[in-house]
Amino acid sequence: MLEKTTRVNLLYDFYGNLLTKKQQLFIELYYENNFSLREIADEYNISRQAVFDLINRAVETLEQFERKLQLYKKHITHKEKCFEVLSHLEENEKIDKNKIKNIIVDILQL
Repeated sequence: MLEKTTRVNLLYDFYGNLLTKKQQLFIELYYENNFSLREIADEYNISRQAVFDLINRAVETLEQFERKLQLYKKHITHKEKCFEVLSHLEENEKIDKNKIKNIIVDILQL
């Protein structure tokens, strides 16, 4: 569940402004503020099922944007490449400038 929450939060960071205001609100309440479905339903005077459906549709919309634009995928790749550079710097007293240069070029081409 934590992995899904992290993914949804990152997708929301990238694409949240493309959702409706209501979808944004419910995603924020559920994933960022840890409200339960029941708490959201009670607050907005709707059924728990309606909240569940709205959040699921919003998450699916975020996933559709990701399939088309792949900003999350690029973010993860950049992060992995940065860790690779850091690891290389920490493990080697003699820095292989070409190795680091190649990794940075890879990052910039993503």
